[in-house]
Amino acid sequence: MTRRRAALPAAPAAWRGARLAAAALLLAHGAAHAVQDCEINGLAVNPANGATTAGKSGLMRCRDRDTRELVREQQIQSGTFQGVVRSYDKGKLAKEYSVNATGNMHGLAREFASNGRVVREATYDDGHETGLVRSFYPTGQLRRVTYFADSAGERAFAEFTERGQLSALRCGDKPVLAPAADDAKLCGFDNGPSRVELFDGKGILRSRLAYLSGKRVRSEDFYDNGKPAAQDELVGNQRTERRFSSEGVKRREVVSLLGERGAVKQRDQEFSERGTLVREQRWNAAGDPVSDESFYLNGQPRSKAVYGVDGGSRLIEVTEFYDNGQRAAVGRYIATDRFRQIPIGTHQRFNEKGVLIAESIYDENGRIARERAWDANGKLERDDQVFEDGSRKEFTSQ
Repeated sequence: MTRRRAALPAAPAAWRGARLAAAALLLAHGAAHAVQDCEINGLAVNPANGATTAGKSGLMRCRDRDTRELVREQQIQSGTFQGVVRSYDKGKLAKEYSVNATGNMHGLAREFASNGRVVREATYDDGHETGLVRSFYPTGQLRRVTYFADSAGERAFAEFTERGQLSALRCGDKPVLAPAADDAKLCGFDNGPSRVELFDGKGILRSRLAYLSGKRVRSEDFYDNGKPAAQDELVGNQRTERRFSSEGVKRREVVSLLGERGAVKQRDQEFSERGTLVREQRWNAAGDPVSDESFYLNGQPRSKAVYGVDGGSRLIEVTEFYDNGQRAAVGRYIATDRFRQIPIGTHQRFNEKGVLIAESIYDENGRIARERAWDANGKLERDDQVFEDGSRKEFTSQ
């Protein structure tokens, strides 16, 4: 995540800093149309007019002209807005922070609910959040804790429901969230893999996770009915992902190898609504396809493609089946690219009893050169030579 830089009005000249600071604060608190009366040490000033604040030091207080409620306080040092800044909502403190000489937030910053409780607390270093940043529910219950590193931005966080249950977690490469959250335990830095459960605002279990040394090694998400929706597991460099229907039936499983260049898929399985395997694809360690099989719902094979290499060509041998397990067709193809396949050699079709009924012979360019057909008893009915223009004649041996 990109580090957030909280830049308040800053300027080398006092009048410019005053004018920008006033505009920013008015817009930030929805008071852009309210008329304010401001004073320093009892003397009226106009923060939009640098001449009235030039050379002055002290705490500037601004009140709504109509209600006389305090709207904001801001420290001025020798005409420059520098130091503490407080903003109020209906007379109650809403925000408190400090700005440095360049106008950037620096040091402790807090936001308050209408009941006076702190709802956000952060530390800034020249406009950058650093270290632990906490936000709270109006009840005082911790809502989120985030750790910001000096140069890496957001490194880790934990979120909680209003009930105090963990709802989201991101681990760093070491424990950094204490004392707000025990990420040494949550993230598996102590005594092996952790066991973490995430809940929604209603108290329903949404995920179950496991971390080891800050890395997530297993996750399981759930539907509203408590059935598993997804699983993701890492063992060594092998990652297994599973997806389920709302009835808890596995519909897909993908196995990948993780390397320096990312994930290389090894196996991809698809399942029917009943949980039977309907397709399985496999790849080798380099990511090249090895096989692609599909199945009928009765469990019999539907088709099978086996990939290989002959010389410099990638070959695919395809077999199709009837739902009784008998072969329906066989043939080979050359894969010229990812989307184009050229038939080569002899392609055959069979009836449901396994008897050969048709045969097509292709040349090296994928063009049909000869076709033959047989009846159900295996008697040859047709044997044609096929020419480039599609015409044909009875085949004769030469």
